[in-house]
Amino acid sequence: MLKQNTLAGSFSLQGKGLHTGLSIHITFHPAPDNHGYKIKRIDLEGQPVIEALAEYVVNTQRGTVISKNNVQVSTVEHALAALYAAAIDNCLIEVDAPEFPILDGSSRFYVEEIEKTGIVEQSAPRDFYIVKHKIEVKDEDSGSSLILLPDDKFGVNVLISFDSPVLSNQFATLNDISEFAAEIAASRTFVFVREVESLLKNNLIKGGDLDNAIVIYDQEMPQATLKSLAEKLNIPFKDIQSLGYINNKPLVFNNEPARHKLIDVIGDIALIGKPIRGRIIATRPGHKINNQLARTIRKEIKMNEIQAPLYNPNAAPLMDVNRIKELLPHRYPFLLVDKIIEIGGNHIVGIKNTTVNEPFFQGHFPQEPVMPGVLLVEAMAQTGGLLVLNSVDDPERYSTYFMKIDQVKFRQKVIPGDTLILRLEMITPIRRSISTMKGYVFVGEKLVCEAEFMAQIIKNK
Repeated sequence: MLKQNTLAGSFSLQGKGLHTGLSIHITFHPAPDNHGYKIKRIDLEGQPVIEALAEYVVNTQRGTVISKNNVQVSTVEHALAALYAAAIDNCLIEVDAPEFPILDGSSRFYVEEIEKTGIVEQSAPRDFYIVKHKIEVKDEDSGSSLILLPDDKFGVNVLISFDSPVLSNQFATLNDISEFAAEIAASRTFVFVREVESLLKNNLIKGGDLDNAIVIYDQEMPQATLKSLAEKLNIPFKDIQSLGYINNKPLVFNNEPARHKLIDVIGDIALIGKPIRGRIIATRPGHKINNQLARTIRKEIKMNEIQAPLYNPNAAPLMDVNRIKELLPHRYPFLLVDKIIEIGGNHIVGIKNTTVNEPFFQGHFPQEPVMPGVLLVEAMAQTGGLLVLNSVDDPERYSTYFMKIDQVKFRQKVIPGDTLILRLEMITPIRRSISTMKGYVFVGEKLVCEAEFMAQIIKNK
């Protein structure tokens, strides 16, 4: 089973801010399991911490701005994209300014430092957000849309479109996140010359220059106007004779703007707090609509503390009922696990099919058959017992006995025809033959029951 990751050590970067033009120092530190991405403003009294989550996004006008308790930090997306692409789940980021440094306008320097520093595996399992159905967000005014589709891994397709003779339509694709460092990370942000005046008036690009952004000249302007903009940006004036790109450095890729939009999509989606297993189709994406999708996913995550496991009835089980009967002493009518479909280092997923012929439905209740809650707990306990027995040598020589059951919650009734998906996971490692587990029962995507268990492993006489 994949485990969470963090940095092997700390690293720092220095650069100016795109918005303020100030010199900024930023440091990335390892963080413990289940920490997520958190940003500490070390320049402020008390060094307040902001969780990098979509619900704290307050502005998407030019970069992603997150804020909590009136403390904010902006331009976080390029760094978060690098962390996400490197499969880093937990990181504490210290910054001494209200924004991240723009560096060269890409994720390249962050990626390079992560590679030099290294990554270490942690003990907690990696918790994916698994896309099981189509999710779509749209902005009718701009024509922007993001569609999230099921897939067996993470991927992104981006299409950008502008009313511009220089940059009209471009697309970029990332089919495997491992390609991010080589194919995407070095793509710089871009801006149209015609937008610069407005951005300057809104104090948005005081630190912009011809090195940290691709500048696109697509509408002819008087040379005097261009010279005035250069003075305001404190950059050398260039005598421009034709439409095109105005830069000190050539394009890294022919479709560099589209690839940079792909960076922005990944950086903004990193704010859901979990890696995604699915594909994003982004048409004319921007920080605003990226955040709409991230917020939509966050709402679903909050509503469902844990996602229902994937169940493919066509796949061969890891344990069929005959193997289960070799390990568990239960027999009809009290064997309540039909098969095991998944086993990890600290979790297990089992299946129980309910039919109207179950003996308990005859009396509970004749006119409205409902599976007794105590049997849902028993089904979880038996599945958990199989997880515990799977961790010992010669499991046939041992039995598990449950010592305590806590925090039992029933959320929905189970009726004939329901297929129960039972997920049990270790809360703590087995110590002195004692195991503690958390159990969940799902019907489809709905959580119907949950509980915590303590069990003892005893060698059979």
